[in-house]
Amino acid sequence: MRRWPSRWVEALDLYIRAQSTGWGAYLLEQSLMAVLRDLPGLLGIALRGMAYRLILNAWGFPYIARGVRLAQPRRITLGRGVYLDEGVYLHACPNGIVIGEGTVIMHGSVLHVYNFRGLPGSGITIGRRCFIGEYNVIRGQGGVTIGDFVYTGPMVQILAVNHVFADPDRLIAEQGITARGIVIEDDVWLGGGAVVLDGVRIGRGAVVGAGAVVTQDIPPYAIAVGVPARVVGSRRETPRPVEGPIFHGGLPAVQSMVLSREGSP
Repeated sequence: MRRWPSRWVEALDLYIRAQSTGWGAYLLEQSLMAVLRDLPGLLGIALRGMAYRLILNAWGFPYIARGVRLAQPRRITLGRGVYLDEGVYLHACPNGIVIGEGTVIMHGSVLHVYNFRGLPGSGITIGRRCFIGEYNVIRGQGGVTIGDFVYTGPMVQILAVNHVFADPDRLIAEQGITARGIVIEDDVWLGGGAVVLDGVRIGRGAVVGAGAVVTQDIPPYAIAVGVPARVVGSRRETPRPVEGPIFHGGLPAVQSMVLSREGSP
């Protein structure tokens, strides 16, 4: 029975180090988030933007909506004008999350480095002026690098990890994982529900159709659809007629306005 207290302490310490960089940091982070995380409206955004600079790395004023959950925030870096919508969850254990200036992470999205195995290449880096749609999941065990001006639809999954299942006589959970990493270059559009699997590189300017499952590299400016995704054309070679009127402004205009007020070069 005497071993139980030490076991509880070990379990508690393991939990703390999964959530933060130490006991003192954990207490400060949880205290601030307990008071401010669910505060609604502009007042909540203003107070979080000021107070959370004590617990994460912010290059400018961070715009953080209510209900955002941050784990290991000292390993989270937010550029100027970054906006985290309601219910976003960032877990930077332990190699960090970097989000470039003007990028928007929409509600319910999960960015989880999820490195509890000492994987050297883990981490999530998102470039400038990206838009990560609603309920996206980005898992960064093998490392995920996303360029500038990348747009994703709702429920996109970017999963830099895979389970080994070669031996049918062993539990899959006991066979380990592979984590090669994912690179998505600038100006890519991933349609709603697309899935990008580990080891893939998507070239600059490519378009991936809704619901596609990307298992192999996609060349620059390619158009890929289907399960598994296959290239059906090129934006360079295949003229695509536009149906209906074209509207401009919207998010790019808002990003430019916010960054100009933040003093971005």
